[in-house]
Amino acid sequence: MVPMSSSDFGLDQSFSPLPRVTRESMRQYLQFPPDQSVRILHAKVAQKSYGNEKRFFCPPPCVYISGSGWKLKQDLLNATGAGDSCYRLYGYMGLDSSCVAQADTSKLAFEDQPDARMFACAKSLYISDTDKRKHFRLVLKLFLGNGQEIGSFLSKLIKVISKPSQKRQSMKNADLCISTGSRVALFNRLRSQTVSTRYLAVERGAFVASARQWTAFTVTLVDDQHADSEEFTVCEGFICYGCVVQLVCTDSGVALPPMVIRKVNKQHAILDVDEPVSQLHKCAFQFKDNSQMYLCLSNERIIQYQVSSSLREQSREVLNDGSCWTIIGTEAVEYTFCEGLACVQGSVSPIPVITGLEVNGGGHVAMLEVNGENFGPHLKVWFGNVEAETMLRSPKSMLCVVPDVSVFSGEWRWLRHPITVPLSLIRLDGLIYRSTFSFTYTPEHNTPPQARGALQNAPESDTLIDFIHQEFTRTNFHLFMQN
Repeated sequence: MVPMSSSDFGLDQSFSPLPRVTRESMRQYLQFPPDQSVRILHAKVAQKSYGNEKRFFCPPPCVYISGSGWKLKQDLLNATGAGDSCYRLYGYMGLDSSCVAQADTSKLAFEDQPDARMFACAKSLYISDTDKRKHFRLVLKLFLGNGQEIGSFLSKLIKVISKPSQKRQSMKNADLCISTGSRVALFNRLRSQTVSTRYLAVERGAFVASARQWTAFTVTLVDDQHADSEEFTVCEGFICYGCVVQLVCTDSGVALPPMVIRKVNKQHAILDVDEPVSQLHKCAFQFKDNSQMYLCLSNERIIQYQVSSSLREQSREVLNDGSCWTIIGTEAVEYTFCEGLACVQGSVSPIPVITGLEVNGGGHVAMLEVNGENFGPHLKVWFGNVEAETMLRSPKSMLCVVPDVSVFSGEWRWLRHPITVPLSLIRLDGLIYRSTFSFTYTPEHNTPPQARGALQNAPESDTLIDFIHQEFTRTNFHLFMQN
């Protein structure tokens, strides 16, 4: 087993500065990026285990491996005469404590998926009552079969709870409420038996009840008056019982029709409750266009179940086992890197992550402040295929000089159309960390007074373009953060 700690993400590594990434090699990379992506899906909360019990995390944390760069790495190892076992991928997942026991670390075996991704899940992770933390992260360590370490990858923060709250949630516990636009998972567990757990999932465009994989859905609050129309209004706020919601698969975009979410108590749907939906609550989904039908599973199929009203109370409807779902918020974090232009001898971690951008100044001294995590002196910011002069302020902040727009606009010094370039971080050894952020240069729409007079007396010319450029183009930087 491989012990894991937060020290795995230290910034004291040294890197060989060769080979150097060039503008041409970066241009080719941006056209056909042979990236390697690691995506971790996990629940927002984890229920603590007490005594000798083991409350395994549900849904189990999942890892998806994608990108053409993995195949490229396999081909390179093949070229050296390495066997199949050498480039097979292995992983270990555990909690980010300073000392992880063997029993608390889950070994991952990756399997190929129909969509060309690789998949693995950690089914045996739990947090005991001896761990007094209120939050923790998961740590994923990836290796090749030949023992080469690929890197360490962190999940997002997970909140520890003792048990699902049955009290009406308030703003003091807003982090336990399910908000519109957030991601959730749904699972069904028959008679509290772990082996009977089924997850709502999407496979090949169809909704299924899977015993192996789960799907994250975006849950949105829908305006009740327009829920039946194709262009309904999405509302803001927390999801409450009695509201109309829609579940949309975050990967494929496949959606279920609008449904009313109902609280479940002792296998009854409660129709007169309007409190906020909380983490790990039992709930049911009543179809909006047919109030007698509920979302239900039958073996591996997703069906509609017709309910019957309670003989004692009209505000309750009797459900079957397959109509009772547990809802939980989920998170996803994705790391993307490329070894194609690099000479990587060791780990690709610590993975730098950009979380925000801010422009300071303008003209010839426009600066971009890059905020995030795991920054170091071994990183440079690139605008498209142009390296920017980069200065490290702290492990969470870097400053770089914004390249002049002329390096992207060619012979036209006057910028006529917006130019958007992706932002990347490149390590000194050539390892590329592609981000989800970009920088956009935009033209000035209002003509300055000096240029306005020139436009009235002269046709468009290179002289006029140069004049306009000198007056205002260089100072016109606009930032668009696309995340």
